[in-house]
Amino acid sequence: MTAAASPVNLAGQFSSAFGREPDGIWQAPGRVNLIGEHTDYNEGFVLPFAIDRTARVAVGVRSDGKVRLLSTYGDQGLTTADTAHLEQHSAKGWTKYPLGVMWSLQQRGIDVPGLDLLLDSDVPLGAGLSSSHAIECAVISALNDITGAGLSPEDMVLATQRAENDFVGAPTGIMDQSASLRGAAGHAVFLDCRDQAVRLVPFAAEEAGLAMLVIDTKVSHSHADGGYASRREACELGAEVLGVKALRDVALEDLDEASGLLDDVTFRRVRHVVTENDRVLQTVELLDNQGPSSIGALLDASHVSMRDDFEISCPELDLAVGTARANGAIGARMTGGGFGGAAIALTPVAEEQRVRAAVLQAFAQAGYTAPDLFTVTPSAGAMRVA
Repeated sequence: MTAAASPVNLAGQFSSAFGREPDGIWQAPGRVNLIGEHTDYNEGFVLPFAIDRTARVAVGVRSDGKVRLLSTYGDQGLTTADTAHLEQHSAKGWTKYPLGVMWSLQQRGIDVPGLDLLLDSDVPLGAGLSSSHAIECAVISALNDITGAGLSPEDMVLATQRAENDFVGAPTGIMDQSASLRGAAGHAVFLDCRDQAVRLVPFAAEEAGLAMLVIDTKVSHSHADGGYASRREACELGAEVLGVKALRDVALEDLDEASGLLDDVTFRRVRHVVTENDRVLQTVELLDNQGPSSIGALLDASHVSMRDDFEISCPELDLAVGTARANGAIGARMTGGGFGGAAIALTPVAEEQRVRAAVLQAFAQAGYTAPDLFTVTPSAGAMRVA
């Protein structure tokens, strides 16, 4: 995907497409999850950060209730809808995300107008960097301003989650939206998914001489597929058998007892979530007190847990992580929902080129599609840009 258009260029593209100026342009970033995978819907802890890759929407309000959606990439062409009949089964491709947000706001009793919308994004699709939530967060930021709804970031997080769960049909939690809406430059977002409490944690990787390298394996995934749902069901079963509201309430010392109550697969799913919550808390403590150079071992342990206990990695992700670690990265893990997507490698700047070259060579030798490699920095959350 090419770099996102500047606001001026996007306004010009909007005018060419729709024959008028947009009322404004809003953007929202993708995210990298530093650590805390599949803990969000278990009411646990996560530590993502907003990245310097964004989805942007130019929006113009219509008075007739019609919706016209167009993007600068892909071949889907113009999609039309009506605010009086926003239906899940009729939404296709990327349009289900803005339409889902509109529907979700309607469910809250907000009068959503018709609109023309042009989407542009440089968040890679299917890479585990939350391209879909970036779209949703840009759209809800626009609609919150346009309608004067006065929604708080917490409200917008829950509204986009409902769009994902009930309109798109993906049983996701609240991590991605929280990072996109509440991120800040130079910080990670420490989120308690039980009560939405957020604390910004310094993550000054560049100052520590480190780069966060993203390795997009090009193995596509979709949260609407069954693998994600089956992991969530296992977590819910584990919580039910253990007699807790959510796996957040299971402590490390409870795992010995849990192993005797659960079948092997369910126990391993539970063990990942419980140990991952602990790793998030350890990572936050280390970032507060020692800085980014101290967290490599926790990133490594997170990947092992996702590979072996939660079983959401794949050969390409494992190769990316192992090769990065063997060639200078201080820690690496897959990031995102799993079954493909991207890995991250926290790498000394001096070793970045060696890691990049080694990963490309390893993928070529294995006969895999060449991965896309790029660095990201912790960046600001959603905002109006024009």
